[in-house]
Amino acid sequence: MRKILKVARKASPDSWLVPNFLCPALARPSVLQVFSRPRARSSKPAPTAPRILYRCIHVQVNESPPVIHPLASTQLSLLPWTCPGCGAYTQIQNTGDAGFYTTSRKAVKTFVSARRRAINGSITRGVGTNESGVEKPDFESSTKLEENSLEKEVSETEPPDRAFQDAATASTMAVFEASPTPVCDRCHHLLYHQTGTSIIHPTVQSIEDIIADSPYKYNHIYHILDAADFPLSLIPQLHHHLSLMPQRSQNRRAKTSKFYHGRNSEMSFIITRSDLLAPLKEQVDSMMPYLVQVLRDALGSSGKDVRLGNVRCVSSERGWWTKQLKEDIWERGGGGWMVGKVNVGKSSLFETVFPKGRNTDIDFRALRHEATETGAGATHLSRFSSQGDRLLNSSNQQGLALRDDVEDLQDESLLPPAPKEVAYPVMPIVSALPGTTASPIRLPFGRGRGELIDLPGLDRGGLERFVSEKHKLDLVMRQRVKAEQHVVRPGQSILVGGLIRITPLASDTMLLACPFVPFESHVTNTEKAIAVHTQASASGLSNITSSGAGEKMASAGVFQLKWDVTKQRAGPLTASTAVGLKPQILPFAVLSADILIEGCGWVELAVQVRKKALQSSGDALGATGECLEFPSVEVFSPEGKHIGIRRPLNAWVIGGHHKAKARPGHARPRRSMKGVKKNLKKLARAALVAV
Repeated sequence: MRKILKVARKASPDSWLVPNFLCPALARPSVLQVFSRPRARSSKPAPTAPRILYRCIHVQVNESPPVIHPLASTQLSLLPWTCPGCGAYTQIQNTGDAGFYTTSRKAVKTFVSARRRAINGSITRGVGTNESGVEKPDFESSTKLEENSLEKEVSETEPPDRAFQDAATASTMAVFEASPTPVCDRCHHLLYHQTGTSIIHPTVQSIEDIIADSPYKYNHIYHILDAADFPLSLIPQLHHHLSLMPQRSQNRRAKTSKFYHGRNSEMSFIITRSDLLAPLKEQVDSMMPYLVQVLRDALGSSGKDVRLGNVRCVSSERGWWTKQLKEDIWERGGGGWMVGKVNVGKSSLFETVFPKGRNTDIDFRALRHEATETGAGATHLSRFSSQGDRLLNSSNQQGLALRDDVEDLQDESLLPPAPKEVAYPVMPIVSALPGTTASPIRLPFGRGRGELIDLPGLDRGGLERFVSEKHKLDLVMRQRVKAEQHVVRPGQSILVGGLIRITPLASDTMLLACPFVPFESHVTNTEKAIAVHTQASASGLSNITSSGAGEKMASAGVFQLKWDVTKQRAGPLTASTAVGLKPQILPFAVLSADILIEGCGWVELAVQVRKKALQSSGDALGATGECLEFPSVEVFSPEGKHIGIRRPLNAWVIGGHHKAKARPGHARPRRSMKGVKKNLKKLARAALVAV
């Protein structure tokens, strides 16, 4: 609690609220409630005095105490500590918040009944009692019974190989067999009804304090970037905020790793949802130099002299380069932290790259070989049992137990308790709602080899505040858009979903616009576009904005189309398979730029101008880089925000919607048969006359 208040004091007055995953009760008045849970058995020596875990929520008492069912405390003790879908702490009081469980749900009832049977000793043979008076399984007595019975079977009937397998099953059944952990009601509604409320987004300071509580010496930060609006989802100066190792420079003597405050923390850039850029994996791979250059431009002065060899472009939907990333996570071990803004694909990538099924790899071949050589099956069976005990003890040392709880809960830690390690855990849910993950989700792997932690996303700007409720889920681009090319003539503007308006400033050029966004676009005259955009008049055009959003529309700035794409856009004039002219000798130039819409996509703009109009003091375009004026457009958006610009990707040339040719030239036209028979008859008569 002291750390939470420290974070609140450091924050600005407008953002002092602490996110729900830190302390949900600070956002509302309530009463003091103390919940206790039974403590799980551990291999560590027991303390002199019994210790009970408390979850305390302290706020002002200005309301009457709510009516709580007498069995609520018992039901809460049977539920998991946190929701596996969103990471929120379990609670049964505030129905609309994350972590709330309805105990009458079928999945919850099944889980609670299975947990109750496990505690009462119906699964294991030995039953004990913990500090709170609740019965719990006794692993020592059950292990001895299993060992004695299996030794007898080995000596009388079964061969050593089968006995070892049975011993492995018996010694690990109590740990690895459990009912699937249910998700909270909020996650349930997001999965099956696509309804839910977002959380209060954390700040960079909150993320820094969470990572500072890492129990690992080696940590790796995976900065997740979205390919839909790349690089708008970049968090500036993240390695400075998190006190990470600086990006490796291009100097050949640059260090590969360095310790700061006793820890080695590195960072990688992961561009997710790369299938939105191109239809084929080979095409996306060819874009890597472009993506690295765009990222270097976005980093500013700090990105000029760095190598940027830690950039990966993956796709969870198609499985592009996810296997290599999974192996890297496994080899690194330690703490792996996924940091990024909301709706960048952290949870979906987490599910794909998490190393599942690698915590129960017991070497039965070595055990069989050793038993065959010595012939002492019972002796090595006990050795195997001790190996299983070491496995169980090491699990308990990592904070793992039969339940989803942990043994020790640090009061000052901002990290939730680590769940027990299982081969195939419940993964975080994936939803288009911004702020689905409410708290850090920790999943250990490799029998203590490391953890992968999914952190809540930072605020992305709040563009959904200006969108109607029925269209909020449409803001996220779920699949690749095959954009159509619109022609914007002088005096016209293009409306992108009624949310963004792009108006060319030149009065004598025609603009080509290709919107790669998940909603409709329309070209109309500028006066009508202004009226529709500001909601001054009703229209039949597609509009996803909410009522009253027209008053918030403002200019986001003037953007220049200054990148030369003549070679890509000139068609057969510059194609190597056609005329093959060099762009320098052409009398015109095609200039382009990508206008980014935060969290939605981008609009590719292109215009063709004569080089004479861009010459300055007789210098041709590109000779000195000094031009009089580039073609410009003015962009209008809510509050004049959520807009960016980057060098063009030329996505329309790669995978845009191209119109079919009027006369498909697949093969040579069929020969006309008109008069063929007549000519054949003439040739036949001439042959008869000659005879």
